Amino acid sequence: MEEKEFDNINVIPLVDIMLVLLTIVLVTATFISIKALPLKLPETKYTKELPQKRAIELTATKDGKIIYEDKEITLKDLEMLLSSLSEETPIVINIDRDSAVQNLVNLLDLLKKYHLSRISIKTIQK
Repeated sequence: MEEKEFDNINVIPLVDIMLVLLTIVLVTATFISIKALPLKLPETKYTKELPQKRAIELTATKDGKIIYEDKEITLKDLEMLLSSLSEETPIVINIDRDSAVQNLVNLLDLLKKYHLSRISIKTIQK
């Protein structure tokens, strides 16, 4: 039996496979999003580092939305969450410094309703 000599290589199937892989990468890349909110934290001169315990983080945006675990939640959902927490659960509030004071007061009032007193407001140091 005689072996054939390779004179050329057909690269069209290889190009097809590469185009399909490129399409898959581009389609899946659009579903990946960065979980960052454009939030400007208040500045303080004198802050105290809190111990790194498992705390509930609530974020109040400039336009009054409340974010929990990277999802916007309604006040009704927030009340259900808060009612299920222990009074000793630490809560960290991230609030935009340009937010209305009333947004913070509403959130603190809701926390007080469920006797949650271990509350911290996240700030950045000047």
